[in-house]
Amino acid sequence: MRFALRMGFAVFVMASPSALAAGAKAPLQIVVSREQQSLVVYDGDTVVATSKVSTGKAGHATPTGIFSILEKRRRHESNIYSNAPMPFMQRLTWSGIALHGSNHVPDYPASHGCVRLPSKFAASLFKMTGYGMHVVISDRQIAPVEIAHEMLFQPSQSRPQGPALSDVPLRPAIGEFNRSAVEVAMTDKRPSPVTSDEAKAPIRILITRRGTQESVRDLQTLLNTLGYDAGLPDGFSGPATAAAIEAFQSAEALPVDGKITPELIEAVFRKAGRSTPLNGVLRVRRQFQPLFEAEIAIAEPEMALGTHLLQFQDLDTKTGQGKWFGMSLENKLPKTTKKRLGITEEGEPDTLERTLSRITVPEDVRERLAGLLANGSSLSITDTESGLETGKGTDFITVTRERRG
Repeated sequence: MRFALRMGFAVFVMASPSALAAGAKAPLQIVVSREQQSLVVYDGDTVVATSKVSTGKAGHATPTGIFSILEKRRRHESNIYSNAPMPFMQRLTWSGIALHGSNHVPDYPASHGCVRLPSKFAASLFKMTGYGMHVVISDRQIAPVEIAHEMLFQPSQSRPQGPALSDVPLRPAIGEFNRSAVEVAMTDKRPSPVTSDEAKAPIRILITRRGTQESVRDLQTLLNTLGYDAGLPDGFSGPATAAAIEAFQSAEALPVDGKITPELIEAVFRKAGRSTPLNGVLRVRRQFQPLFEAEIAIAEPEMALGTHLLQFQDLDTKTGQGKWFGMSLENKLPKTTKKRLGITEEGEPDTLERTLSRITVPEDVRERLAGLLANGSSLSITDTESGLETGKGTDFITVTRERRG
């Protein structure tokens, strides 16, 4: 495998500039393998370029997961490691992980966490990539394959007629607490036509389990609506939230303990005349900014979803149909995480097709997503929340293994 990758790299670096420019027009993806110490660039399921790399050494292991290119600099110096040169730097996280060129790229992990590339290849790759381009880092070598499934969205499913989705900000997006708000699709609404140039940019969709923060945030919102001051609906339970819960419990003749339990949440939703939320959440970003989120249903919640990335491309504007290419990453969940999420069956990673079959997205949400789809749009699926790396100025970043180890 390594021999084939080196041969691919040799062919690539001798390619003409025009070939590189042509490749840059497609929604490409990059896959890095820590085991193989390799990098492969894909157009759909077609290999465009390959190279050897050096990832993080022991104690500074490169994290695995789903990333995007957040920043590009031809000349950059490390602000952590004695101003070490990092030419053709392409940032993957604001915490310090990047692709960059180097004159020292051995066949083994040697960096402090970044992915080192041979200098000539780094320069060529820099010309091919754009902001938001996905970079997947995995232990084993994985590759995208074409996926056809009824759950996947297509622009032809869009219904351009109807009133605009309400733009009233109801609750903040994860990673944006206390800074901005994001629209939440919680009632029967229809999408509006997409006409702006910005709307032609690819969107990022994340499907994950409904987490503690979502539950607390909605509880705070409803308590405030019912007249109990729970403070800012930020998803974090503090003294104000506890006091509001105790006041609600006292008024409803419930045991007063201020604790958040499934029974309490059900009682608050019932009092507010609302049905209990579904067990999944779908979030959407575009150009590193949150757009909206909505509830979805995940069947067989006791089974792990796994971690998967799908990219939409090759859109035929006449038919409104495009292709989805997907790949799955290894993601061993800690016991504490499985307990918190109620996962009792993990076993082998679930197949992507089966995972898609377990997800139900409301029809109005599907229609809106269909109207937003553009070449290069993507869908990430994961059991865990996107984590601290996802925030202002990022796509959804899913880390499957942390930097340590």
